[in-house]
Amino acid sequence: MDLGLADRVYVLTGASRGLGFATAQHLVADGARVVLSARTPEQVAAAVEALGGPERAIGLAADLTDPETPLRLVNAARERFGRLDGALVSVGGPPPGTAGQVTDEQWRESFETVFLGTVRTVRTVAAALTDGGAIGLVLSTSARSPVPGLGISNGLRPGLVGAAKDMADEYGARGVRVIGLLPGRIMTDRSQQLFAATGDAERARAEAEAGIPLRRIGEPAEFGRVAAFLLSPAASYLTGVTVPVDGGALRGL
Repeated sequence: MDLGLADRVYVLTGASRGLGFATAQHLVADGARVVLSARTPEQVAAAVEALGGPERAIGLAADLTDPETPLRLVNAARERFGRLDGALVSVGGPPPGTAGQVTDEQWRESFETVFLGTVRTVRTVAAALTDGGAIGLVLSTSARSPVPGLGISNGLRPGLVGAAKDMADEYGARGVRVIGLLPGRIMTDRSQQLFAATGDAERARAEAEAGIPLRRIGEPAEFGRVAAFLLSPAASYLTGVTVPVDGGALRGL
């Protein structure tokens, strides 16, 4: 199936590795061009090279807590590739700990990045999509079902789903689609860190896999394929929805 991605241009935040990078790989493989951002310049440069260099991708070292970052990304896409068709907004996971254990400062820092940084980026990109487009938010299955030991995520992700639905309503009349993606257990660096933090990574992984109907942890590429489709014109009648990519782990209908 032709996804209609040839020569389209997308901004992807937090995309030097993990789910964002996997999505960039699939977008580029189908002919799109991408502008990547992440905090570490060396990782951004390595990701751009892995995607084929400046003909396919460019990168900016940037932090979503900086209010100027979203517009920098939008301008970079227009200046280098001459257009913008959408974005995938991903940020690093907040620190672990129950909602009662984490500190006020951890809540504030996480709100600035996970929540406000995401909303600001969606708002800025949507304003630039004068001919329609698609924006995906990388959230978590914690938006529907709390994940033990991730209190900040459990608190902020559901709010982002509500904000995404609200923005989908607001921007839909201009042909701008807003979609949430809910990754479950995907084998990223973040997942490996959380498994290791238990003191017995192999046991933690086995226990996690036992609770997934497909009985395995997902691969980043499996998420990336879904995200690339949802951002593409092939998904043109999808907006205001949240799509789990979790091997069937969520039990709600």
